[in-house]
Amino acid sequence: MARPPRPTPFDIAFGPAAGERFARMRESLAATGRDPHDLDAFVLDREVVSYLRELVPEEGATGAIEQHLALLHHAYLYWAEGAWLVRLGRDRARRVLAEPSAAYAAPAAGLPRAFYLQVPERLVWAPLAENEPHQPLDGLFIRPWPADGFFLLAIFGVHPGQEGFAVVDVDGYRELRAARDDGTPLFQPVLPGGAEAGLFSIVGGDELLELGARAVPLLAEAVSCAGPAHQPHQPVELS
Repeated sequence: MARPPRPTPFDIAFGPAAGERFARMRESLAATGRDPHDLDAFVLDREVVSYLRELVPEEGATGAIEQHLALLHHAYLYWAEGAWLVRLGRDRARRVLAEPSAAYAAPAAGLPRAFYLQVPERLVWAPLAENEPHQPLDGLFIRPWPADGFFLLAIFGVHPGQEGFAVVDVDGYRELRAARDDGTPLFQPVLPGGAEAGLFSIVGGDELLELGARAVPLLAEAVSCAGPAHQPHQPVELS
């Protein structure tokens, strides 16, 4: 039996009605002259506020609203910039994670200003909370700044048949570094048995920023591979 297509966090969180709702948000933002990349302006839009109220559960809203807002903002910009989904094959992902840290290559003019990088299932893991099970990384919503920084939203804990997942919001400048503070290589597994299984780990926001920096050149490759035939949300596979 053929395996069903791998869902994305966008599919899980927003479903088939997302296009209509996001189009209404785009019209509203344009009518008021608000820059959607500016989070403070974005959250003041009435269509954004209306949708956010639908997304955030009434119970525990105080703790959930920031995470839902971060997800909505990143997902909207991913959609507005053409819904570029860059999916790495296992071998390519291993090379990206194992390569030495190098000078950051800023994205070329004309490329989408937001995209989603999806890594192979259960290849990269992270300890999100002390004494809690490590969670697998599904991927990153990535928005490069013009001046070499990043807005990133990492998505962890996507499991088949499960609607929820965890998000980690990180922004800042990536530091060019060769290893972790303890001298171990970046992305070396900290999950028990991870080295034997050929896995990788994310430890802290600095490593998320590092992965984001390594992913930016992949966007240009994906755009070149897809060409004018690109369809929104259709994965561009890089092997």
